[in-house]
Amino acid sequence: MLVAIDVDSTLHDYWEQFSAAAMALHGVDLPYADQHQWSVDSLTREQVKAVVSATHDDERIAEAVAYDGAAAVIAGWKDAGHDILITTHRRAAAYAATAAWLEAQGIPFDQLRCGYEKVDHCREVGVGLLIDDAPENLENALAQGIAVATIRHPWNASLLRATPEITYADDWSRLGRALAPFLGPTHKGDRPVT
Repeated sequence: MLVAIDVDSTLHDYWEQFSAAAMALHGVDLPYADQHQWSVDSLTREQVKAVVSATHDDERIAEAVAYDGAAAVIAGWKDAGHDILITTHRRAAAYAATAAWLEAQGIPFDQLRCGYEKVDHCREVGVGLLIDDAPENLENALAQGIAVATIRHPWNASLLRATPEITYADDWSRLGRALAPFLGPTHKGDRPVT
């Protein structure tokens, strides 16, 4: 199966970087626990663009640390014969830094795509499962017949409560176990959840 995986807030704690940049650039405090929606109402559209740009430069990309368990779970899927597409809304110029970061974190992948229209691209290339944190992407993928999964965050929690079709967990090890019936075990000794 082709498994598509987002980067920011899916493979690493992007909110920490985003909120630090919002404070540094605009003096706006954005506590993680208070972010109950995807949009950031306390910043203008232009301010959000500036924060995203600041967090997606090569140095900030390299500084990120993958969530515990992410590399091992994805490596298990790869070893089981699944193809891995890393797909992110980062600008095309971030491709090389993102690829280098994935390699440094030990996250295997077959393809990397930086760009917009993520869910449409997933449908076009035959993705069977999309792992993403953004409610809009999760809902859009479901509407297009793509299975979805996520790491739970404050901004997607209400969608998860309302949409039982979404597989989710609070960390990558648990997500790997939750997806075992769909993708198979992620480590030797793992048993599919029944």
